[in-house]
Amino acid sequence: MEEIFGPGGLIARAHPEYEYRPGQIQMAEAVLRAFEKKHHLIVEAGTGTGKTLAYLVPAVAAAVSGGRVIISTGTKNLQEQLMGKDIPFLQSILPRKFKAAYMKGRGNYACLNRIKRAESAPVLEGLTELDYFDEVRRWARESETGDRAELTSLPENLSFWRYLDARSETCLGQKCPDFDPCFITRMRQRASEADIVIVNHHLFFADLALRGGEYGRVLPDYAAVIFDEAHLIEDVASEYFGSQVSNHQIDDLLRDLQVLPITSVEKSRALARSAARVARFADQFWLGLREGRGEEGRFSLLPGTFARKTRSGEIEATAQGQVYLSLDGALSSIETTLDTIGDPPPEIENALRRVRELRFNLQFIVAGDDKRFVYWVERRGRGIFLKASPIEVSGILSEKLFEKVAPVILTSATLSSAGNFNFIQERLGLCEAETLVAPSSFDYTEQAVMYLPPHLPDPRAPQWAEAAAEEIIKILQITEGRAFVLSTSVAGMGALYDLVAPRVSFPCLLQGEASRTALLDRFRTTPHAVLFATASFWQGVDVRGPALSCVIIDKLPFAVPSDPVVAARQRDIDDRGGSSFYEYSIPQAIIALKQGLGRLIRSSSDRGLLAILDPRLRTKGYGRQFIHSLPPCRITSNIEEIREVFNNQFRVQSPGLTNSGSRSDFEL
Repeated sequence: MEEIFGPGGLIARAHPEYEYRPGQIQMAEAVLRAFEKKHHLIVEAGTGTGKTLAYLVPAVAAAVSGGRVIISTGTKNLQEQLMGKDIPFLQSILPRKFKAAYMKGRGNYACLNRIKRAESAPVLEGLTELDYFDEVRRWARESETGDRAELTSLPENLSFWRYLDARSETCLGQKCPDFDPCFITRMRQRASEADIVIVNHHLFFADLALRGGEYGRVLPDYAAVIFDEAHLIEDVASEYFGSQVSNHQIDDLLRDLQVLPITSVEKSRALARSAARVARFADQFWLGLREGRGEEGRFSLLPGTFARKTRSGEIEATAQGQVYLSLDGALSSIETTLDTIGDPPPEIENALRRVRELRFNLQFIVAGDDKRFVYWVERRGRGIFLKASPIEVSGILSEKLFEKVAPVILTSATLSSAGNFNFIQERLGLCEAETLVAPSSFDYTEQAVMYLPPHLPDPRAPQWAEAAAEEIIKILQITEGRAFVLSTSVAGMGALYDLVAPRVSFPCLLQGEASRTALLDRFRTTPHAVLFATASFWQGVDVRGPALSCVIIDKLPFAVPSDPVVAARQRDIDDRGGSSFYEYSIPQAIIALKQGLGRLIRSSSDRGLLAILDPRLRTKGYGRQFIHSLPPCRITSNIEEIREVFNNQFRVQSPGLTNSGSRSDFEL
């Protein structure tokens, strides 16, 4: 590793912007040991460590000699960086040649068979979409990958794309007439020939949950896995080891039933009658789940939604339960009709499988009697989703991943809390692992200052928003804009934007006005811009240089206690005699806060201000845990000190304290 990463090493000779980073070598050596000894590894590598090359170089060596390595990321940005920048760089300088492939979820790829079928089916809503469809059809004939991302001239949200994509539930597998030229087949072929395969967490866990199935499996076999942005794993894994039914799923099934190649007129009519009943009862079913709930969000599916106990102790169906029974009966009729078709073509076999899976998942969620799961409803756009998620995934991951694959390497800029990895290890079921905090090459004591405003009210108080807005205005005047204002909720973001934007002269951008990519481009190119945003801008965002000189966090990012999955996790810990606040809420919030503050310092030349407007850092005992977990920068509660630091461009040493020093002058 020293010969590759050290001064005068292979990378130093080939990379014009090379910087010697001791933390990078420490991490690379730890990753190499994990491959050699086949043990698991957890590495926190802060911004500036150079962690991607630190795990890629040992991974290449291991893959070439010992078997394929999967690298899973949490964001598309990192996937694109790895495949477009880091992998080609290593391929050009490493003496051992290797192949790499890039895989996305099946919904990103076009299905040739579905495109052909759509040519004669009504999937379009207007003349504009007809032009879009023609462009998609021409593109699919010429594309090598079939990746939706290649259609850069079309809108991001094509309403008909879900009728054309290659999702597993509509896949005919090897019986498909387009199996050989299929984009999924080609993608899998490229991956099967590669030493390194780049995926994302959603694809990895979708594959892990379905391994052994005929249609679901996508990834080739592998000897080791590296998870970058590993702090996201628990939430993603819980999504794929549960059950889900949506209105889109039923609508797509009904549409596909209309074009099945059924030769019997009698069975075709029976199927049409049953499908009409499904459509009617499905509308009633989803309408019943909408009542009493907001426009968007996640809501617990309360006991008694589908059945209740009478005074005599018997169980009877509620009105919603009766609608479910009618819907299930109609689906059962479709299943019976399809099952009696002799020598069925693959389209009918596929439809029968989908109906059975739909009925099974609906029954599991409606019954709601597995105490290991939380049952909930989500409304998102036009979609309504009925879900069952495991309350904890530690046992599942231990059995299906950590006990079967070695090594598994977890890395992120934020994995520890309060100086240890206990939280992430317990949540993921990774008991035995080497751990490492690889030091960043950035000097936070020189490059950043943290401002904790004095005398702000409790963030739950009604006067907090106005007081926070006053502080934001003061800060923006000092930094001349050039700031992210990151909120823990959409409502909080909107309130602060409404209070601040009319009172400052800087261009103010608001999340939701455009796509994330467009907003970031506008922020980078607009002098003195201020971006108000929420969760999606807390991670995976890289703005270097003076364009971003300030990151303001409104509140400590505790998970929303009303979220059904969060509430179930907390209740599970409390029921087992633990303290969900200290064992779950605080560690989770620390990791999230470190992600948000990590947007500021992205290079050794960056300078800037971190501001946290939540007074609980000072007034609550647990505030110490947050402070000790944050970068070791200077801390002040004096706004004039911030002004002085900025006026002198961080050249004047501040008398403020650091996280790693004494706090005798800083009241917590």
